[in-house]
Amino acid sequence: MDKDYLIRKWLKGDLTDEEKEAFNKLDDYQLNVDIVEDIKHFKASNFSKVSDFDVLDQKLVSKKTPVRHINWNRALLRIASVVIIAFGLYFSFFLSGEHKIETLAGEKKTFELPDTSDIVLNSRSILTYNKKNWSKEREVSLEGEAYFEVAKGATFTVITPGGNVQVLGTKFNVKQRENFFEVECYEGLVKVNIHSTSRKLSAGETLRFIDGEVLSNKTLQSEPEWIGNKSLFNAVPLYEVFAEVERQYDVRIKFKNVDENRLFSGGFGHKNLENAVKSITTPLGLVYVIENEKLIIIKSQ
Repeated sequence: MDKDYLIRKWLKGDLTDEEKEAFNKLDDYQLNVDIVEDIKHFKASNFSKVSDFDVLDQKLVSKKTPVRHINWNRALLRIASVVIIAFGLYFSFFLSGEHKIETLAGEKKTFELPDTSDIVLNSRSILTYNKKNWSKEREVSLEGEAYFEVAKGATFTVITPGGNVQVLGTKFNVKQRENFFEVECYEGLVKVNIHSTSRKLSAGETLRFIDGEVLSNKTLQSEPEWIGNKSLFNAVPLYEVFAEVERQYDVRIKFKNVDENRLFSGGFGHKNLENAVKSITTPLGLVYVIENEKLIIIKSQ
């Protein structure tokens, strides 16, 4: 992973588990940690009211403070480190041109990039890009799911923890959720890089990477159904289906005596939680109960 990208996300506290592992392996990992720790303890002196002369004189007589010899070289190095990291933070966050778009549970956002490319961001997703360097490099970082309608031009790259997608100008959907990574191409041609695997998808083709396995499939849709407030699945593990329910309805779901890896094909709407859960549980012979504000999925007796 890109070193500067990892450091920026670490400073903001946005690292995923996989990114944390990569960051901890950096050669200058400990140096970065030490410098930030110095900043936390760098503060102005505390001011106090001066006592009258007699009281102060008595304190000076009764308390002899030993002279502390200062290692000025070490002190200057620490001050220099603080100044350098302070300027680094300023230029990184205020002058870098980095933009961040984030959605909450049940929220979707539509926005336009500097090149007029359109993006729809699904629930609980984060997308970042550099507006200042956009004319030189069309690149975005994605955590979650987004639908892209990319304006034609130079290579457009979507970077995710699960894999990268490169296109010139096309329509496609990228979904990256923990161990689940999927790309669906609706128009044109996209190139998908997953670890050591590289595939090209044309319109109507999909590629999925889940639990270490790469799967190819087809789609007849012209755009992802979630844009129209409905989630569709084709042989997707049950745990990922209900994880999407959590994202759309901001609800916590637990399983009890249920095979979470069981595959599900179907869908649910985004407007009514009860109807959404029934559309998944009924075909699979499952039931649900609500306990302590949690939705518990149970195998039917």
